[in-house]
Order: sequence, then C-alpha cells, then structure tokens
Amino acid sequence: MKKGTLIHPDLSHAVARLGHMDSLCVCDAGLPIPPETTRIDLALSPGIPSFLDTVRAILTEMTLECIEMAEEFPEKSPALHEAFIALLKEEEKSLGKEIPILYIRHEAFKLATKRCRAVVRTGEFTPYANVILKAGVTF
Repeated sequence: MKKGTLIHPDLSHAVARLGHMDSLCVCDAGLPIPPETTRIDLALSPGIPSFLDTVRAILTEMTLECIEMAEEFPEKSPALHEAFIALLKEEEKSLGKEIPILYIRHEAFKLATKRCRAVVRTGEFTPYANVILKAGVTF
C-alpha cells in the first residue's frame, strides 16, 4: 500500500504526471466535465469528500504556479471562497512565494477544463466551488 496522503490511485497518478503549467481541475458535484477530459470521480454523497479537503490533500503532493477560478465564486459562495483563499495563503507561506489567481467567467472556466490533464469531481454541493490548479516546479 502506498504511504502518503494521496492514496487514491488515479488521483496520485494524475498528480505525478503533471509537468510545469499542466492543469488539474478540482470541482463541485455539478460541474460538467468534457467527455474527452480524464474524470477522477471522488463524489460519494453530498459534501463527501468536500472541495477543501480534496484541494488540501492534493496540495500535499503538488506544487502550485497559479490558479484559475470563476469570478462568480467569491460572490455566490463567499464563505467557501474565503476558506479556500485562507488555504491558499497557507500554501504561499510554505512555498515562500505568492500564487497568482486568475478570475474568469464561469462559461470560460468550463471551456478551460478541456485543457486540464484531469478533472477531480468532489461531493461538494456549494455553487462555483471549482478551481484549476496549474503545476509549478519544485526547483
């Protein structure tokens, strides 16, 4: 058995395959996932696993360069957006650098998922709880 935080084989494999600026999307239960994009479906029931828990686990094994998210996220789901930003600030502190965020319209975000190496579907039922994590490098 793999020792570490990411024990889901498909998710661990997807993170391990990322190169610099490759993208991985973490989404709520409702985001449409393009048929040509790899789907890693973790959703079990409403809220399980949560968006934040999933992102937190991924960040144990992924270095971030930047993030994309829908500009609707802060307005439509402010509490979860604030919690995500707090998690991002923790990650910035551990990396010792700022992680830029690009806010785009939700329709553009959905199109951007086609460029992702994989989309990780959570059980999150909070609207607009979707981010695209772009991989950085560890050196």
